[in-house]
Amino acid sequence: MPKIRTQRTKPPPEGFEDIQDILEDYEKKMRDAENESHEGKRRTESVWPIMRLSHARSRYVYDLYYKRELISRELYDWLLKQGYADANLIAKWKKNGYEKLCCVRCIQTRDMNFQGSTCICRVPKAQLKKGTVVECPHCGCRGCASSD
Repeated sequence: MPKIRTQRTKPPPEGFEDIQDILEDYEKKMRDAENESHEGKRRTESVWPIMRLSHARSRYVYDLYYKRELISRELYDWLLKQGYADANLIAKWKKNGYEKLCCVRCIQTRDMNFQGSTCICRVPKAQLKKGTVVECPHCGCRGCASSD
């Protein structure tokens, strides 16, 4: 969630007005996902829409700066500092082999059942059995291996 802007908060850099509407749409969708009923869902499933929106918002900021080069470095740093994007996730996207990573939690080895392994969504689809449906227990991802 982005920080709340007050009188003491540094004003946004030039160019923020151009992307403000889209970021506000993401914020509205995030609020709706947070307030959505989680009846009949597993405990982890209730967080999946929030994780997907956070990923989409971070990917949007990443694409604006690194792919399309539409925003300045100053605006990019400000967006990261204000919490509009996940800086750790974007840092991983810049590394080779992590271009499609869904969330940072999927590569942390301490949360997994087996010592030193990663999440099932990181396994390439070619290495899985035919007809196997993969679903990450952390974020609901169905496959984020860079070779897919």
